[in-house]
Amino acid sequence: MLTIELILLLLLLTAVSSLIALRFRQKVPQPVILIALGVGAGLAGMHLRLHPELFMFVFLPPLLFADAFRMPLREFGELRGPILFLAFGLVVLSTLLCGYAIHWILPVMSLPVCFTLAAALSPTDTVAVSSLIKGRRVPTRLLQLLSGEALFNDASGLVCFRFAMADALTGEFSYQQAFGTFLLVACGGLAIGGAVAWVATRFNKMLTRSGYDETQSQIVLVLLLPFLMYAMAESVGCSGILAAVAGCMVVKLSGIIEDASTTTRLQSTTVWTMVSYVFNALIFLFLGLQLPSLLQSARTLVLAQHVGMWRLGLLVVEIYGIMLVMRFAGVWLSIACRWASARINRVPFDHPTGFAASLLLTFAGVRGAVTLAAVLSLPTGEDGTMSFPAREPVVVIAAGVIILSLLVASVVIPFCLRFVPPEEVDKNAQEENMARQKLLRAALELLHKAQTIPAIETPPETEEEKAALEEARVEVIDRLTKLYQTRLEQEDATPRIAQADRRNAIRHARMELALRLQILRAERQTMRTLVAEQEINDQTEWKLQQELDYEEEVIHALAQRLPREG
Repeated sequence: MLTIELILLLLLLTAVSSLIALRFRQKVPQPVILIALGVGAGLAGMHLRLHPELFMFVFLPPLLFADAFRMPLREFGELRGPILFLAFGLVVLSTLLCGYAIHWILPVMSLPVCFTLAAALSPTDTVAVSSLIKGRRVPTRLLQLLSGEALFNDASGLVCFRFAMADALTGEFSYQQAFGTFLLVACGGLAIGGAVAWVATRFNKMLTRSGYDETQSQIVLVLLLPFLMYAMAESVGCSGILAAVAGCMVVKLSGIIEDASTTTRLQSTTVWTMVSYVFNALIFLFLGLQLPSLLQSARTLVLAQHVGMWRLGLLVVEIYGIMLVMRFAGVWLSIACRWASARINRVPFDHPTGFAASLLLTFAGVRGAVTLAAVLSLPTGEDGTMSFPAREPVVVIAAGVIILSLLVASVVIPFCLRFVPPEEVDKNAQEENMARQKLLRAALELLHKAQTIPAIETPPETEEEKAALEEARVEVIDRLTKLYQTRLEQEDATPRIAQADRRNAIRHARMELALRLQILRAERQTMRTLVAEQEINDQTEWKLQQELDYEEEVIHALAQRLPREG
């Protein structure tokens, strides 16, 4: 049972991991640091038992909901073929083929047990991958493919895991029945998640129209929504993971995000960012905390089998190698299917080409906490139920593959990125530039109309007041027109800038943004002086501070838009 002291310590380790990652300038992935901190805490005497059902209910729904929200719907539609193949087809193939391969390596394990291990190892961990490639130049298509795959393969892997576990416990299995149940579980989860989200969005719009657009309550309701979807789907035997993903898609399509107030959108973004950060960190801390006890189980296992620890390590390497080969073949099979489809339909074939990109997709199949939670959920028989055969070897091998995949990926993925050609055209930047131009032209069009349409004001009492108001109005319109015209000229010049002048333009933009940040710091220092001299109170300072904070956020957003030099 979690205590207040344990929760506070875990949050402290989360913050410390970020500081360590900054100390190493992000060269060491934060998941590796978190796992190391978890191991250190475990060796220091901190014991925390992982409850698989509680773990999946608490962590998976909000994280998958947030990941689905960040997945662009248009690109998901374009990549739906390879995404669904990797998330469902490759998971099923890996469970079957890798299960047979593991049984060939370990004939003492029954085939259902090998299928169970293979199914538990089939889901990839998107959190670890995103941490490994954070801040690096990765082609957008690769990122979208990995993100889309990770949204669904947890569900497909866990469904396969349940079937294989049931077969190992009861000895009864039917491919036809398993396929039918798989479709029912998947489609049921998607339908329940979509239905719950649709009802929630209708309810939200009704509250908004009735004047109950209260920011804090709306944020709390949205935070609870993925848990509700997950719980309702799991209660009827369907996939709660797919329910959370489908529900998020429905929420995005419903338009309630656009209908929400500006304050709600800004605060909800901050809240979800913090939730994702803390929950992602806690997952790897939990993983690290389990490793000391798992290592002790490994020692007990090798002593009982009268073999050396190196034999167990070699077995982990062999199984991880099998999973890599299977994933590499699946990546190229996906590419071949897309190429054949493009040839048949006579459409351009666009895919992340290159051997390095294929290797990156292969090693990005990092196993994580979902795999560990799955194998730890295998029955121990302590409560009088039937125990899972060969449970300890399955748990130890799965833990070894998780750590090995994370360590190998932290080395290989940055190496592969050196050989992945950068995108010749940044489509996201092009779209953003085009959208900004159209927004600015819409603003200029409204200002031009305002020059010809009289202002609707309280009728002045004298002609002098009327003339003064009209002069002020014309002055305001002219000033705004010049401002938006200057912005439009800058956006129009961006695509046509010569390559030789591009670096200088980027440097000038960075200098301007840096100077604006210095100005903000000077304003804040002046404000603190005013408070110290009691010329203003702290409430006035807080109001002005918010304005400066919003301005600084805009500056940071502009800085992130700038491409890297070199």
